[in-house]
Amino acid sequence: MQQDQQAGAPGSARFALADNPAQSRYEMTAGGELAAWAEYRRDGAVMRLTHTEVQGAYEGQGLASQLAAFALDDARRQGLRVVPDCPFMARYIERHPEYADLVTPR
Repeated sequence: MQQDQQAGAPGSARFALADNPAQSRYEMTAGGELAAWAEYRRDGAVMRLTHTEVQGAYEGQGLASQLAAFALDDARRQGLRVVPDCPFMARYIERHPEYADLVTPR
């Protein structure tokens, strides 16, 4: 797993964001502890975003939104199209139209 970026959330420690291709998910960790993740499935140049979860101790800190932006920015960097099967990811893209161009029809 390659660590790609550091992020902060209000009132919290530093969080590390990374793609973990072996687990097919983007991860956010705090002090080595898994705080949140976004699962995906790759099929060629399409990434299906299937599930996003935040551990209970980390809820309410905006981690899912930071993780969504990280995953979508990474998809853009790789030239991938996305299918937001995860309801959170679909809502995030609706609220952030700068990512709408990444979405491919289901």
